[in-house]
Amino acid sequence: MCASGSHTLSEPDGEKKARMRMVIGHRPPHATTRDGIRDPGRFGAFGGRYVPEGLMAALTDVENAHRAAWADPEYHRELDRLLRERIGRPTLLHAAPRLARALEVPGVRVFLKREDMTHTGAHKINNALGQALLAVRMGKTRIIAETGAGQHGVAVATVCAMLGLSCVIYMGADDMARQQSNVVRMRLLGADVRAVRSGDRRLKAAVTEAVRDWVAHTETTHFLFGTAAGPAPYPRMVRDHQSRIGIESRAQLLAATGRLPDHVIACVGGGSNAIGMFHAFTGDAQVRLTGVEAGGRGLHTGEHAATLSAGTPGEMDGSFSYVLQDHEGQIARTHSIAAGLDYPGVGPELSHLKDIGRLDHAVATDAVALRGLDTLCRTEGIITALESAHAVGYLLESAEQGAIAEDSLILLCLSGRGDKDLAIVADLLDAG
Repeated sequence: MCASGSHTLSEPDGEKKARMRMVIGHRPPHATTRDGIRDPGRFGAFGGRYVPEGLMAALTDVENAHRAAWADPEYHRELDRLLRERIGRPTLLHAAPRLARALEVPGVRVFLKREDMTHTGAHKINNALGQALLAVRMGKTRIIAETGAGQHGVAVATVCAMLGLSCVIYMGADDMARQQSNVVRMRLLGADVRAVRSGDRRLKAAVTEAVRDWVAHTETTHFLFGTAAGPAPYPRMVRDHQSRIGIESRAQLLAATGRLPDHVIACVGGGSNAIGMFHAFTGDAQVRLTGVEAGGRGLHTGEHAATLSAGTPGEMDGSFSYVLQDHEGQIARTHSIAAGLDYPGVGPELSHLKDIGRLDHAVATDAVALRGLDTLCRTEGIITALESAHAVGYLLESAEQGAIAEDSLILLCLSGRGDKDLAIVADLLDAG
């Protein structure tokens, strides 16, 4: 049997639709186990394991291995050493006075957490390295992963090359077409990059194919999932590895300013950079946390990827969370100019933070993101990823709408660098 309240991914479509109709719009009652102990695989009502029977043992093995490693000082010494010597942590906290002046709000200060300055150019390397070391401890010799924008795939290929692990990356055919530079990087690093031409031909389809591979090869293979979503223990495990973003930011900002920020802002797709940034501040009630989703061509068009803003509770990719779906539980097609945000789900911890009122969510359209990219380039000399540009564009709009108070201190996560997006931006500039 699968986890309580879950269904297998292999059940007939009719039964799945019927079951999905029962869960859309309300929460399953399994936040605790039958003996009243809090379920560590859930965040409030969200999370859990909704997977085929063949993956239950593998997920339990990963959970036990991560718990043991996280309690082992030797694991942390090795991880910290490699992050420092090979990856470039801690990353820079960048004071951005010209961007702050562009907001035209008196006394505002803006600081950027520069995850784009890590080796490989994005926050994804934090989790990739941590999980790869875990795979070695588990005796796995083969790594599989999914990727959307390609940054996670590049990070996984990089750490596999560092540690001598076999590497297979699943990537939607549409994403491969718009992120060719990252496909080349992955292949140069020795990864077998496999195009996925089924489903939406994007990140959702890549996840599905990676799971199929894992079911068939669990003895030798670790599925290195890239975002804080999916079945337990991935949301918590990925959060643990990415939480150093917020931990570093908190200490750096206190050292630079003597106080905590008023606003912490990050873009949200699956949610790994966002929960990594937010986690260190969730206990500080005076700090406003805002996740900025892909508004695409506008919420009214249906061509977006704004799951927290427009989704409903349901199951996808092995977890119960907010999902973009129709009334029968069929996953909606999404759109975003940023491949890394083009995902119809979101991590369960972010869903929980939304429901308890701790997380604000907002949307930035493609046009707003491009404005954010342009402004950051011209004020701070930073070509950021289109994903992070959504957060910058949102900040600009918020200031214009009077939502930023005078003398505010703002912390914003730049999750990745923008060289992967230059072809997309060049096409749009030519078209304009």
